[in-house]
Amino acid sequence: MDIPERDRRAYVAPLLSTLLTLPAAAVTLFFAGLSPMACDSCADAASDRFDASFGPAWTVFTSGLVLVLLLLVACWALPRNHGYRGRRLALALAAPGAVVLNVLVFAAMVDWP
Repeated sequence: MDIPERDRRAYVAPLLSTLLTLPAAAVTLFFAGLSPMACDSCADAASDRFDASFGPAWTVFTSGLVLVLLLLVACWALPRNHGYRGRRLALALAAPGAVVLNVLVFAAMVDWP
């Protein structure tokens, strides 16, 4: 039975991804949470349009953050063997990319005043 060789630097990509992704996700959550104040002084029609679009956009945004968290967990959970280096790197790069995509989708879904 052939035992796969351990990758001694397997933690680098997940660690860098985590250090980049979690603060970025926290900042986007903060600003997305503050975004309803963008329409505090809106007229009734604009406020209604904003409120109607914000609810579904918020649901998509929070679901996207759960996806980001799942990508990070999967990145850390892969076996520490050389054979998984490419998958680990792909997941590590996908996590911060998913944060950016999540913000873009949220901004596109909301009917800003």
